[in-house]
Amino acid sequence: MSKLGKVSLTVAVGLALLVSLVWANRAVVVLSIFELAVPRMNPVGSNVAVEWQSGADSEGRALADRPPNIVLILADHLGWNDLTFAGGGVAGGTVPTPNIDSLAAEGVNFVNGYAANATCAPSRAALMSGRYGTRFGFEFTPVPPGMSTMLRMIRSQNAAPMRPTIRNEDGESPGSMLDLGMPGSEITLAELLKGQGYHTAHIGKWHLGQAEGMTPEAQGFDESLLMDIGLYLPKDDPNVVNAKQEFDSIDRFLWSALQFAVSFNGGEKFEPEKYLTDYYSEEAVKVIEANKDRPFFLYLAHWAPHTPLQATKEDYEALSHIKLHRERVYAAMIRALDRGVGQVLDALQDNGLEENTLVIFTSDNGAAGYIGLPDVNAPYRGWKMTLFKGGLRVPYFIRWPGMIPEGTTVTQPVHHFDLFATAATAAGAALPADRKIDGIDLLPFVSGQVDSETAGVTHERLFWRSGSSQTALVDGWKLNVSRPPGAESRKWLFDLQADPTERVDLSEKHPKKVAELEAALEAHNAEQAASIWPSTASMGINIDKDLSIPDAPDDEYVYWTN
Repeated sequence: MSKLGKVSLTVAVGLALLVSLVWANRAVVVLSIFELAVPRMNPVGSNVAVEWQSGADSEGRALADRPPNIVLILADHLGWNDLTFAGGGVAGGTVPTPNIDSLAAEGVNFVNGYAANATCAPSRAALMSGRYGTRFGFEFTPVPPGMSTMLRMIRSQNAAPMRPTIRNEDGESPGSMLDLGMPGSEITLAELLKGQGYHTAHIGKWHLGQAEGMTPEAQGFDESLLMDIGLYLPKDDPNVVNAKQEFDSIDRFLWSALQFAVSFNGGEKFEPEKYLTDYYSEEAVKVIEANKDRPFFLYLAHWAPHTPLQATKEDYEALSHIKLHRERVYAAMIRALDRGVGQVLDALQDNGLEENTLVIFTSDNGAAGYIGLPDVNAPYRGWKMTLFKGGLRVPYFIRWPGMIPEGTTVTQPVHHFDLFATAATAAGAALPADRKIDGIDLLPFVSGQVDSETAGVTHERLFWRSGSSQTALVDGWKLNVSRPPGAESRKWLFDLQADPTERVDLSEKHPKKVAELEAALEAHNAEQAASIWPSTASMGINIDKDLSIPDAPDDEYVYWTN
């Protein structure tokens, strides 16, 4: 072989090895390119001080004569067992949450509070509209363009799950995440309260679209400090402690895609002043101070404790007894969330507003299995992206001093969309008459007008749907259905009165009950609209193991469509 031929062969072999290496690590390569491109495509400016509006009551009423202020605090992916109010808590209950717990102690604890969905956005659509999101086609959670493709690429290079992802080959690309959201034709809680003379302010996550007619400002909020898909702090900030989960494809994508950024009233993106949870809490205090002389609605939609897991060094160092790094970072995030709730409650008290403010606390859904912490939803099975209780059971507290007796407990099932009707009644607003409102006013069950233990079930029937995952809760019986396209269907039936943690599947023992609940689910679905945008895939979710634990052949799965 000639010298030139040997050189050519060497180059060819080298190129082949390089291509092989790049292909074997294609997910890392693509994520690295993505991480470099994001800041160039979406520049973020330096911090800008937010100037919140202030004003007096339009009718000149004294505080005692005004309708109550309403503060809705929504956590993101908070697990049932993340709080210490019921004897639980992170790291075996060693991370107390006294401020959030106080809302249950000083008001009402709905011990069977259900999220509207097991993922973020559909829950928020129901909460803001008072309706099943599926009534107006809001079935799936919008995700950034290319995320589904990148997640499949990453998953293909991780240890393969026992149940493959099923791609929706018929669905067209949903398009930009910003164009997918709640139609402007829906009447939001903010719009309803604004019509009653309330000043309306939003802080944090929105996830209901940012196209024309979908932004917080277009949906009834006078002011909005919007999270623009955020990190809690820059990844290399000297005050941050990060916890990355290599076993989680979603986590790997978020670390590449997210920025430390907010915007105000549709303006340019800028960096928050400090750690995101603390920043939102302190801005919420400013809203309260600015509006103490008029009725206001504050929607404080925290990002915490959603991934990526990031904590301040101060909070992290305060929890040195927790040995597992990711659990310690997560616990530190819960600590910051609770501290922020305390700041909001203190601001109400300091401004003389405590007695005339209805405070609501809940989470958009249960905690995710992909953070690799097994007990976040204990004692319930399942996670975010399952319709088992681990995905749907959420803390659900309302405090209104003088109107709701301290230490009230309601055991009947309640739903996110009930907050719409409850807040409307408290504000003296009539519910929209031109559409079906699914939520009910919960105040009669906690104010002494109705005996909450003998009044019957608040909701005899509740339903959930996300493509192949669907659930019916009828008179204490719960049917979970998994019908992935092209794969075997699975059904679970539970008697929640006897088995509240969904351990004993009775589907084979009670086929008539299964048929009854399936008929109820079918009748419900007949009233719902088709999704506004198509799903992209159905993925198998291990019901009983978090993502850090390898799958086994006898594990139980549910398929989740998004």
